[in-house]
Amino acid sequence: MAEIKYEIIRKAIQKEIESGKYQVGDKLPTESNLMETFGVSRYTVRRAISELQNAHYVYRIQGGGMYVDDWQDSQQPPKANNKMIGLVTTHLVDYIFPNIISGIDRIVSAHGYSLIVSNTHNQRENERRSLERLLDTQIAGLIVEPTQSALANTNMDLYQKIAQSHLPMVFINAHYPQLQAPYLEIKDKKAEYEMTKYLIKQGHKRILGIFQVDDLQGTRRMEGFINAYMEYPDISYLSETVMYQSGQDMNRIFQRVTQIMERPDHPTAIVCYNDALAIQVMDVVRSAGLKIPEDVSIVGFDDYVLGRYFSPRLTTIEHPKEKMGMDAGRMIMSLIDGEEVKPIEYDTKLIFNDSVRKLD
Repeated sequence: MAEIKYEIIRKAIQKEIESGKYQVGDKLPTESNLMETFGVSRYTVRRAISELQNAHYVYRIQGGGMYVDDWQDSQQPPKANNKMIGLVTTHLVDYIFPNIISGIDRIVSAHGYSLIVSNTHNQRENERRSLERLLDTQIAGLIVEPTQSALANTNMDLYQKIAQSHLPMVFINAHYPQLQAPYLEIKDKKAEYEMTKYLIKQGHKRILGIFQVDDLQGTRRMEGFINAYMEYPDISYLSETVMYQSGQDMNRIFQRVTQIMERPDHPTAIVCYNDALAIQVMDVVRSAGLKIPEDVSIVGFDDYVLGRYFSPRLTTIEHPKEKMGMDAGRMIMSLIDGEEVKPIEYDTKLIFNDSVRKLD
């Protein structure tokens, strides 16, 4: 009787692992490579890989391929003994996160799970403690907004261990490509590019951009600001940027903005990292004796609900807060169920209110 095809593939891969051709942690050929090598269907390859997973010879990383497991000391990762989802945020009471958390909770609670929320205050040491504490509780899944995602990650060793443990993990707002984990993000660069072009088309040549640059959202928004200006080389030299990091003394940043706005040739528009910053910058501009938008136009990012009640109402960019949360909840549930998921990148739209003036 002819040997079953998936058994042929399973034995061939197992032999290569046991012979040392592939070491623990090595990446194995892709499903497509194996289909071509053995001339079989994807289902046959997946059946063979499933057998190898059950025997602890290989493990998968969602979206990242197949790797050699520690087959000589094969111990299954501990199973979650409760239905808890860990959620790590950078700012628990920030105006975005309550909506995101609400969206996540709506989905996971409908599946019988509960949330354990941990706040890092955007500090790497806190992030490490949060991750370690959540892992000690044997959570079923993990949702993370990376802390200071634009800087070198001092917790990558812990994230690698999480990936190797097969714990379902999802990133929101930013992600680490080397982990190959699914994520949900908005198109920050594209959105800020469109907002800056809008201001330029409104006649603004001197625009100041103020960006937080220790997270990827801020660096991408700054990149969009710069990219828009590069399409107008005759005025690109008139652009200015002020950069800051979380935890920095913002009074010093506002002093610098005040100095810029007190110049005779001050910018006629200001692009802010987010709405919370834009509202503070409004006070700084008024303190410099300038009116909004008569003297200076100001725009934000994230569509903070209170921004609609300030005078003038803030022109901004939407952030799909609760939808992102609900999608993150669905994504982590799918991973827990063993399903493959794809990253989500949200398009945004500009929200035009009263804080921008068109120049003659």
